[in-house]
Amino acid sequence: MPEGLIVKALSGYYYVKPAGAGSGETIQCRGRGVFKKKGITPLVGDRVIYEPTENGEGTVTEILPRVTELIRPPVANASLAVLLFSLREPDMNLQLLDKFLVHIENEGLDTLICLTKQDLLTDEDKADELTKQVSELYSSIGYEVIITSSRTGAGTDQVLSRLAGGISVFSGQSGVGKSSLLNAMLPGLSLETSAISLRLGRGKHTTRHVELIELGNGGYVADTPGFSQLDFLELGVERLSECFREFVPYAAECKFRGCSHLHEPGCKVLQAVEEKRIASSRYEHYVQFYEEMKDKKRRY
Repeated sequence: MPEGLIVKALSGYYYVKPAGAGSGETIQCRGRGVFKKKGITPLVGDRVIYEPTENGEGTVTEILPRVTELIRPPVANASLAVLLFSLREPDMNLQLLDKFLVHIENEGLDTLICLTKQDLLTDEDKADELTKQVSELYSSIGYEVIITSSRTGAGTDQVLSRLAGGISVFSGQSGVGKSSLLNAMLPGLSLETSAISLRLGRGKHTTRHVELIELGNGGYVADTPGFSQLDFLELGVERLSECFREFVPYAAECKFRGCSHLHEPGCKVLQAVEEKRIASSRYEHYVQFYEEMKDKKRRY
Protein backbone atom coordinates (compact mmCIF):
# COMPACT_ATOMS: atom_id res chain seq x y z
CA MET A 1 0.00 0.00 0.00
CA PRO A 2 1.18 3.54 -0.71
CA GLU A 3 2.87 5.90 1.77
CA GLY A 4 2.07 9.55 2.27
CA LEU A 5 2.32 12.56 4.56
CA ILE A 6 -0.62 14.08 6.45
CA VAL A 7 -0.52 17.77 5.53
CA LYS A 8 -3.85 18.82 7.06
CA ALA A 9 -6.38 17.47 9.57
CA LEU A 10 -9.85 18.97 9.59
CA SER A 11 -13.29 17.79 10.75
CA GLY A 12 -12.31 14.14 11.05
CA TYR A 13 -10.56 13.99 7.67
CA TYR A 14 -6.84 13.64 7.02
CA TYR A 15 -5.44 15.13 3.84
CA VAL A 16 -2.58 12.90 2.74
CA LYS A 17 0.04 13.91 0.18
CA PRO A 18 1.21 10.72 -1.55
CA ALA A 19 4.97 10.14 -1.56
CA GLY A 20 6.40 11.59 -4.76
CA ALA A 21 3.23 13.52 -5.61
CA GLY A 22 3.39 17.01 -7.08
CA SER A 23 2.59 20.18 -5.19
CA GLY A 24 -0.99 20.44 -3.99
CA GLU A 25 -1.96 16.83 -4.74
CA THR A 26 -3.67 15.33 -1.68
CA ILE A 27 -6.10 12.50 -0.96
CA GLN A 28 -8.89 12.97 1.56
CA CYS A 29 -8.75 10.08 4.03
CA ARG A 30 -10.48 8.78 7.11
CA GLY A 31 -8.59 7.02 9.89
CA ARG A 32 -9.10 3.34 10.64
CA GLY A 33 -11.77 2.68 13.25
CA VAL A 34 -9.24 0.78 15.35
CA PHE A 35 -7.27 4.03 15.91
CA LYS A 36 -10.11 5.45 18.00
CA LYS A 37 -10.47 2.23 20.03
CA LYS A 38 -6.74 2.30 20.82
CA GLY A 39 -6.73 6.03 21.58
CA ILE A 40 -4.45 6.78 18.61
CA THR A 41 -4.84 10.10 16.81
CA PRO A 42 -3.09 10.67 13.48
CA LEU A 43 -1.32 14.06 13.48
CA VAL A 44 -0.35 16.56 10.84
CA GLY A 45 3.23 15.61 9.93
CA ASP A 46 2.65 11.88 10.33
CA ARG A 47 4.09 9.64 7.64
CA VAL A 48 1.41 7.05 7.04
CA ILE A 49 0.36 4.02 5.02
CA TYR A 50 -3.02 4.54 3.39
CA GLU A 51 -5.39 2.45 1.31
CA PRO A 52 -7.21 4.09 -1.62
CA THR A 53 -10.99 3.55 -1.68
CA GLU A 54 -13.32 3.27 -4.66
CA ASN A 55 -14.70 6.81 -4.34
CA GLY A 56 -11.27 8.40 -4.88
CA GLU A 57 -10.69 8.91 -1.18
CA GLY A 58 -8.67 6.73 1.19
CA THR A 59 -8.22 5.19 4.62
CA VAL A 60 -5.16 5.74 6.80
CA THR A 61 -4.26 2.21 7.91
CA GLU A 62 -0.91 2.67 9.67
CA ILE A 63 1.08 5.49 11.27
CA LEU A 64 4.82 5.11 10.77
CA PRO A 65 7.10 5.68 13.81
CA ARG A 66 7.38 9.33 14.87
CA VAL A 67 10.66 11.14 15.43
CA THR A 68 9.02 13.89 17.54
CA GLU A 69 5.50 14.54 18.75
CA LEU A 70 4.29 17.96 19.89
CA ILE A 71 1.17 18.41 22.00
CA ARG A 72 0.71 22.12 21.30
CA PRO A 73 0.61 22.53 18.39
CA PRO A 74 -0.32 18.91 17.56
CA VAL A 75 2.37 18.13 14.97
CA ALA A 76 4.46 15.00 14.38
CA ASN A 77 8.01 14.73 13.05
CA ALA A 78 8.93 18.42 13.34
CA SER A 79 12.70 18.86 13.59
CA LEU A 80 12.97 22.66 13.79
CA ALA A 81 11.05 25.33 15.69
CA VAL A 82 11.14 28.77 14.09
CA LEU A 83 10.47 31.33 16.81
CA LEU A 84 9.30 34.67 15.49
CA PHE A 85 9.55 37.67 17.80
CA SER A 86 9.06 41.22 16.63
CA LEU A 87 11.33 44.13 17.46
CA ARG A 88 8.28 46.44 17.30
CA GLU A 89 4.47 46.07 17.32
CA PRO A 90 4.40 44.18 19.63
CA ASP A 91 7.62 45.24 21.36
CA MET A 92 10.38 42.71 22.01
CA ASN A 93 9.44 40.42 24.92
CA LEU A 94 12.51 38.51 26.12
CA GLN A 95 10.66 36.80 28.95
CA LEU A 96 8.17 35.26 26.53
CA LEU A 97 10.99 34.36 24.14
CA ASP A 98 12.76 32.51 26.95
CA LYS A 99 9.53 30.72 27.87
CA PHE A 100 9.16 29.48 24.28
CA LEU A 101 12.80 28.37 24.30
CA VAL A 102 12.23 26.33 27.48
CA HIS A 103 9.35 24.49 25.84
CA ILE A 104 11.31 23.85 22.65
CA GLU A 105 14.36 22.59 24.55
CA ASN A 106 12.05 20.26 26.49
CA GLU A 107 10.68 18.87 23.20
CA GLY A 108 14.19 18.31 21.81
CA LEU A 109 13.79 20.41 18.65
CA ASP A 110 16.41 22.61 17.02
CA THR A 111 15.63 26.34 17.16
CA LEU A 112 15.86 29.23 14.73
CA ILE A 113 15.07 32.66 16.18
CA CYS A 114 13.71 35.15 13.66
CA LEU A 115 13.57 38.77 14.76
CA THR A 116 10.84 40.36 12.63
CA LYS A 117 9.67 43.86 11.69
CA GLN A 118 13.10 45.47 11.79
CA ASP A 119 11.76 48.07 9.34
CA LEU A 120 9.40 49.43 12.04
CA LEU A 121 12.27 50.58 14.27
CA THR A 122 12.45 54.31 13.58
CA ASP A 123 15.50 55.60 15.45
CA GLU A 124 18.43 54.11 13.52
CA ASP A 125 20.92 54.08 16.40
CA LYS A 126 18.48 52.54 18.88
CA ALA A 127 17.29 50.10 16.21
CA ASP A 128 20.82 48.86 15.60
CA GLU A 129 21.49 48.69 19.34
CA LEU A 130 18.37 46.61 20.14
CA THR A 131 18.87 44.27 17.19
CA LYS A 132 22.54 43.76 18.06
CA GLN A 133 21.85 43.27 21.77
CA VAL A 134 19.19 40.58 21.28
CA SER A 135 21.03 38.87 18.42
CA GLU A 136 24.35 38.72 20.30
CA LEU A 137 22.74 37.44 23.51
CA TYR A 138 21.06 34.44 21.90
CA SER A 139 23.85 33.73 19.43
CA SER A 140 26.29 33.54 22.36
CA ILE A 141 24.08 30.86 23.96
CA GLY A 142 24.21 28.83 20.74
CA TYR A 143 20.94 29.77 19.02
CA GLU A 144 20.82 30.68 15.35
CA VAL A 145 19.35 34.18 14.87
CA ILE A 146 18.17 35.74 11.60
CA ILE A 147 16.93 39.34 11.29
CA THR A 148 13.94 39.56 8.92
CA SER A 149 11.56 42.06 7.44
CA SER A 150 8.59 40.94 5.35
CA ARG A 151 8.26 44.45 3.96
CA THR A 152 11.82 44.77 2.65
CA GLY A 153 12.43 41.03 2.12
CA ALA A 154 15.50 41.05 4.39
CA GLY A 155 16.42 37.58 5.64
CA THR A 156 13.60 35.74 3.83
CA ASP A 157 15.87 33.78 1.45
CA GLN A 158 18.10 32.85 4.39
CA VAL A 159 15.13 31.50 6.37
CA LEU A 160 13.75 29.62 3.34
CA SER A 161 17.04 27.79 2.73
CA ARG A 162 17.25 26.89 6.45
CA LEU A 163 13.84 25.17 6.24
CA ALA A 164 14.74 22.87 3.33
CA GLY A 165 14.18 19.14 3.68
CA GLY A 166 12.30 18.92 6.98
CA ILE A 167 9.15 19.84 8.90
CA SER A 168 9.34 23.11 10.81
CA VAL A 169 6.95 24.67 13.29
CA PHE A 170 6.38 28.43 13.20
CA SER A 171 5.52 29.80 16.63
CA GLY A 172 5.82 32.97 18.61
CA GLN A 173 3.85 35.82 20.04
CA SER A 174 0.62 36.66 18.23
CA GLY A 175 0.87 39.41 15.64
CA VAL A 176 4.63 39.20 15.08
CA GLY A 177 4.32 38.49 11.36
CA LYS A 178 4.36 34.69 10.94
CA SER A 179 1.90 34.75 8.05
CA SER A 180 3.56 37.86 6.56
CA LEU A 181 6.97 36.13 6.55
CA LEU A 182 5.54 33.01 4.91
CA ASN A 183 3.83 35.19 2.29
CA ALA A 184 7.15 36.98 1.64
CA MET A 185 9.01 33.66 1.26
CA LEU A 186 6.34 32.14 -0.98
CA PRO A 187 4.75 34.73 -3.28
CA GLY A 188 1.23 33.64 -4.18
CA LEU A 189 0.61 31.90 -0.84
CA SER A 190 -1.66 34.74 0.40
CA LEU A 191 -2.11 33.64 4.00
CA GLU A 192 -4.49 35.84 5.97
CA THR A 193 -2.70 38.44 8.09
CA SER A 194 -4.07 40.76 10.74
CA ALA A 195 -3.30 44.19 12.07
CA ILE A 196 -2.05 44.70 15.60
CA SER A 197 -4.46 45.95 18.23
CA LEU A 198 -2.67 49.06 19.50
CA ARG A 199 -4.66 49.02 22.74
CA LEU A 200 -3.72 45.44 23.59
CA GLY A 201 -0.38 45.39 21.77
CA ARG A 202 -1.07 41.98 20.30
CA GLY A 203 -2.53 40.57 17.14
CA LYS A 204 -5.69 38.63 16.46
CA HIS A 205 -5.20 34.94 15.79
CA THR A 206 -5.37 34.56 12.01
CA THR A 207 -4.41 30.88 11.76
CA ARG A 208 -7.33 28.56 12.58
CA HIS A 209 -5.93 25.05 12.26
CA VAL A 210 -2.59 23.31 11.83
CA GLU A 211 -1.63 22.75 8.22
CA LEU A 212 1.65 21.93 6.51
CA ILE A 213 2.67 24.43 3.86
CA GLU A 214 4.92 23.01 1.16
CA LEU A 215 7.98 25.16 0.49
CA GLY A 216 9.12 23.60 -2.79
CA ASN A 217 12.58 22.71 -1.46
CA GLY A 218 11.61 19.49 0.30
CA GLY A 219 10.59 21.41 3.40
CA TYR A 220 7.23 21.96 5.07
CA VAL A 221 6.12 24.55 7.60
CA ALA A 222 3.34 24.00 10.12
CA ASP A 223 1.59 27.36 10.23
CA THR A 224 0.17 27.10 13.74
CA PRO A 225 -2.30 29.24 15.67
CA GLY A 226 -0.54 32.16 17.32
CA PHE A 227 -0.63 32.28 21.10
CA SER A 228 0.85 34.47 23.78
CA GLN A 229 0.39 32.27 26.87
CA LEU A 230 2.27 29.09 27.75
CA ASP A 231 2.18 27.04 30.91
CA PHE A 232 4.60 24.53 32.35
CA LEU A 233 2.26 21.66 33.16
CA GLU A 234 4.12 19.23 30.89
CA LEU A 235 7.52 20.06 32.39
CA GLY A 236 8.81 19.09 35.85
CA VAL A 237 10.58 21.81 37.84
CA GLU A 238 13.62 19.55 38.24
CA ARG A 239 14.14 19.67 34.45
CA LEU A 240 13.85 23.44 34.07
CA SER A 241 17.57 24.23 34.35
CA GLU A 242 18.34 21.68 31.61
CA CYS A 243 16.22 23.79 29.27
CA PHE A 244 18.54 26.78 29.77
CA ARG A 245 21.33 25.35 27.66
CA GLU A 246 24.04 27.71 28.95
CA PHE A 247 23.37 26.49 32.52
CA VAL A 248 24.16 22.85 31.72
CA PRO A 249 28.00 22.84 31.85
CA TYR A 250 27.99 24.84 35.11
CA ALA A 251 25.20 22.77 36.71
CA ALA A 252 27.32 19.64 36.29
CA GLU A 253 29.92 21.20 38.64
CA CYS A 254 27.51 22.29 41.40
CA LYS A 255 28.35 21.12 44.92
CA PHE A 256 24.92 19.57 45.54
CA ARG A 257 23.17 17.07 43.30
CA GLY A 258 19.76 18.41 42.28
CA CYS A 259 20.87 22.00 42.92
CA SER A 260 18.03 24.46 42.23
CA HIS A 261 20.54 27.24 41.41
CA LEU A 262 18.66 29.63 43.69
CA HIS A 263 20.56 29.80 46.98
CA GLU A 264 22.71 26.69 47.50
CA PRO A 265 26.34 27.15 48.53
CA GLY A 266 28.83 26.02 45.92
CA CYS A 267 26.37 26.63 43.04
CA LYS A 268 28.40 27.12 39.87
CA VAL A 269 25.41 28.56 37.97
CA LEU A 270 25.05 31.39 40.53
CA GLN A 271 28.80 31.96 40.31
CA ALA A 272 28.59 32.17 36.49
CA VAL A 273 25.77 34.75 36.79
CA GLU A 274 27.83 36.85 39.20
CA GLU A 275 30.82 36.67 36.85
CA LYS A 276 28.56 37.65 33.89
CA ARG A 277 29.18 34.37 32.05
CA ILE A 278 25.40 33.83 32.16
CA ALA A 279 23.20 36.79 31.16
CA SER A 280 21.30 38.28 34.09
CA SER A 281 18.08 38.48 32.05
CA ARG A 282 18.19 34.74 31.38
CA TYR A 283 18.81 33.94 35.04
CA GLU A 284 16.00 36.27 36.18
CA HIS A 285 13.60 34.51 33.83
CA TYR A 286 14.77 31.13 35.12
CA VAL A 287 13.90 32.23 38.68
CA GLN A 288 10.50 33.55 37.55
CA PHE A 289 9.68 30.31 35.72
CA TYR A 290 10.86 28.23 38.68
CA GLU A 291 8.52 30.12 41.04
CA GLU A 292 5.66 29.91 38.54
CA MET A 293 6.12 26.13 38.25
CA LYS A 294 6.30 25.66 42.03
CA ASP A 295 3.16 27.74 42.45
CA LYS A 296 1.30 25.71 39.81
CA LYS A 297 2.41 22.47 41.43
CA ARG A 298 0.98 23.63 44.78
CA ARG A 299 -2.35 24.52 43.16
CA TYR A 300 -2.69 21.26 41.24
